[in-house]
Amino acid sequence: MSSSVDRALIVIPAWNEEAALPGVLAEVRAVCASRPELASTDVLVVSDGSRDRTAELARAAGVAVLDLPINLGVGGAMRAGFKYAVRAGYTQVVQLDADGQHDPRAITDLMAAAREHDADLVIGARFAGAGTYEARGPRRAAMRVLAGVLSRVTRTRLTDATSGFKLARGRALPLFATEYPAEYLGDTVEALVLAARAGLTVRQVPVEMRERQGGQPSHGPLKATVFLLRAVLALVVALSRPSQVSTADRGEVATGAAR
Repeated sequence: MSSSVDRALIVIPAWNEEAALPGVLAEVRAVCASRPELASTDVLVVSDGSRDRTAELARAAGVAVLDLPINLGVGGAMRAGFKYAVRAGYTQVVQLDADGQHDPRAITDLMAAAREHDADLVIGARFAGAGTYEARGPRRAAMRVLAGVLSRVTRTRLTDATSGFKLARGRALPLFATEYPAEYLGDTVEALVLAARAGLTVRQVPVEMRERQGGQPSHGPLKATVFLLRAVLALVVALSRPSQVSTADRGEVATGAAR
């Protein structure tokens, strides 16, 4: 692990990603080696109940691995990653997909935005002027609704409330290590509500989304649309819940981040 004071950890949640993961790890390694600001960055793969060689290939690549015995979903895998990061003393966590859709070269853009805006959470956003990624029909409509509502909740303009490419630091780390939502899309939609209620600063930067580099998506277009529509309902439920982060809890979050 890195001994740098400002220590960054790239967490890659992976479920049966043996086809794409080796290429992703090789690309991450090359990017980190070519950029001085990422030279001390470490990588953690959270194998989320995988039944293929995901964990084995990650270990062979020389990165740290958490091999979960059952599938918890992205939110559960990321909560485990945040716990690992907090216990190991990392100050920044970057969530990166295992399928190759996220370009690791954009990690430095997320870090720069976090420094510039003193942000606790930075989203790598589609539909923000970078790349040609498009979503159509009910899926795009649902994503617009989510982004519009969450822009108001977080008090910043968001174009992509369901992006899994993001950076968390400062007060977000101890909060996410204990409270990160585990439901489907909770790691994106509900996590933003959680961050806003904790008084965290949220920003976004435009990123280019690529095609999956191997394997099969866990949800096809039809299922993804259904889940996004359910996410709109989940957002309504999340907003109607009493805040679980009290003033005292916010103090504990701040204290934990300062340690």
